Amino acid sequence: MPRDSNAHGSRRQVLKAVTAGSVAGLSGIAGCVGDPEEADAGDGDDDEFETVQFGILEPLTGEFSDLAQEHLQGTELGIEHVNESDEYDFTIEYDDYDTQVDPATATREAESAVQSDGAQFLSGCINSSAALAINDFAQQNEVVYAPGAADVSITGEECNEYVFRFETSAAQIAEVMAQWTIDELGDQIFYHIADYAYGESVLNQVESRMESISDSYEQVDITRSDPGSTDFEAFISQISDASDEADALVVGMTGADLALFLSQASARDLQDEIPIVTTTGSFHAVRAGAGDGAYDVYSGVRYVPDLETGDNQAFVEAYESEYGDPPDNFSRVGYESIRMLANGIQEAGSRDPTTVRETLSGMEHDTIFGPNEFRECDQQAVNPVWMGECVEPDDGELADVELLAELSGEEAIPDCEDTNCGL
Repeated sequence: MPRDSNAHGSRRQVLKAVTAGSVAGLSGIAGCVGDPEEADAGDGDDDEFETVQFGILEPLTGEFSDLAQEHLQGTELGIEHVNESDEYDFTIEYDDYDTQVDPATATREAESAVQSDGAQFLSGCINSSAALAINDFAQQNEVVYAPGAADVSITGEECNEYVFRFETSAAQIAEVMAQWTIDELGDQIFYHIADYAYGESVLNQVESRMESISDSYEQVDITRSDPGSTDFEAFISQISDASDEADALVVGMTGADLALFLSQASARDLQDEIPIVTTTGSFHAVRAGAGDGAYDVYSGVRYVPDLETGDNQAFVEAYESEYGDPPDNFSRVGYESIRMLANGIQEAGSRDPTTVRETLSGMEHDTIFGPNEFRECDQQAVNPVWMGECVEPDDGELADVELLAELSGEEAIPDCEDTNCGL
């Protein structure tokens, strides 16, 4: 779709029709429930919510831009689903906003969405530091927010009643990573992380899980690189020097940072010296960016398109029809975040964010993972997780993801009393 930007970098869209077959197989697809151009904007009354305004916040420029585009495409498909389904009594209008990878910019764009463009609901922002800033903004301005980032504190100590997350948290991924790594590789761990909220979250979560599982767990050493770094040679040398002491290297990075790290590590044959375990190496954008550097890398897995769960295959068919490629992790996050928020709006019979957030908490949904909910104690979705290995493909260069282990949503999610969320 063409991008017509205004002064604050947003784009207004009203999705009223889709190309033939773009949402084929999704339940509830029928004619549009009303013409948004004629809808009464209303004043938030329960009887007047024919049009609901969303603000979609994404780091469309910077090192996470490829992942952000995946999230945006999933979000747009979710909006098409809602607007073309007779299950909903309203349509969604939206603007999208470029948050970059910066909390101040993210807050400024959220202000534009809510105060200038009238957004009642916010979604997106896959960068954890920026998402945490929007967490605070959502509470202060009483708008519902569905973040795309995985930092634990978003639905942990920084949680609030207006934030609902479908993205799988670093704690859920750490659970399967820690168990599998100790069982299969060992408990003497070297860490390399990106030096910001997400990297620290990975470190804290994996360490705490390993300490609870193994009496002999030890952190061999840790190195940290700035987000956006392009030269990891010094870190790789330090890791290599300590490889005889460590059973595995756990890497807490994502996006272009991780792709570059894996590519440079492979050029030094680091995988031959120490097994590399990542949180997001399974992401399509990371595998594509790393090339053969992704081969033989282990990764926690949030999503792969061939899952036979819920209505995932209908989602995959619709996504491939619309965009020509299969969905990846952030595609499903954007898509399901919209569907679940829309379910809450429909159930509440209102577009008032306070009314909707009271309805959403603990409400059960049919999702691509099957039955799911934003549980009441922290409003985190109860998602299954997997451990996988990125392997050399039979054809082409893009690494395949081979699933090795699975935890159910209930097994992976921390107990409510361990989240530090005060809801």
